Amino acid sequence: MRSTKNARWVWGSFALAVSVLVFVVPFAFIALNAAKTREEAQLFSFSWPQHFQAWDNLVAVFEANEFMILRAFTNSIALTVFSVTILVLFAAMASWIIERRGGVAAKLANGLVLIGLMIPPALVPTIFLLQALGIYGTFPSMVLVEIAFNTSFTIMIFRSFISTIPRELDEAAIIDGAGSLQLFFLIVFPLLRPILVTAIILNSVFVFNDFVNPLYFLPGEGTETVQVTLYNFSSQYLTDYNLLFMDILVITIPMVIMFAIFNKRIVAGMTAGAVKG
Repeated sequence: MRSTKNARWVWGSFALAVSVLVFVVPFAFIALNAAKTREEAQLFSFSWPQHFQAWDNLVAVFEANEFMILRAFTNSIALTVFSVTILVLFAAMASWIIERRGGVAAKLANGLVLIGLMIPPALVPTIFLLQALGIYGTFPSMVLVEIAFNTSFTIMIFRSFISTIPRELDEAAIIDGAGSLQLFFLIVFPLLRPILVTAIILNSVFVFNDFVNPLYFLPGEGTETVQVTLYNFSSQYLTDYNLLFMDILVITIPMVIMFAIFNKRIVAGMTAGAVKG
């Protein structure tokens, strides 16, 4: 028994050390360099700033390109809210249909979901498709892209939870005269609250932190998202690393805070369907 406890302590300490090395050390490096002058930050040293100017760097980040970061935060929040709302609702309904109804159609849909998880998104064909529809570079097209690229993952986490909901609830509601929409929104959807919170938080982080998709699918002035603002301080010949690191801090801290607050709910939602899923 004692040897087992010692082994657990050793492995726990090892896991904690690895976590600190992988997550805390890089974050501390960014924070330290964000408070330095441009000359100090270009040295990329893990040291305390000789000239502490975190506030000046923060002001410079917000004032860059006529307060672009404020517009970018507005765009990112709007993109996240619209995309995640539609995505979660659509994925929940699709997961319920796939899980409850068998047959060839459900198997085909499940196969498409698995393909969507295994095959990376095709950027160029998607751009051609959006151009053919006449919506390329618009905010609604960016919402559709985020929904399409995250649907497979969201359906998978919903399905594992829906499989634990007894089918007798569906049958009882149908006997009482409930239609399909009433059955889903009045009976099934309220039961999805644990996994719903998880899906909302995870997808919000994915969409808010997305860099590649807005870069390719949402070009133009005034449509920037927070991740794209990193280009304000990086160019081919000159990079203000102190401002770049400060920008990274500004756009990272909100998601870190959200994860810290909802960490238990995320874990509970991800493991809720593990017994039967």
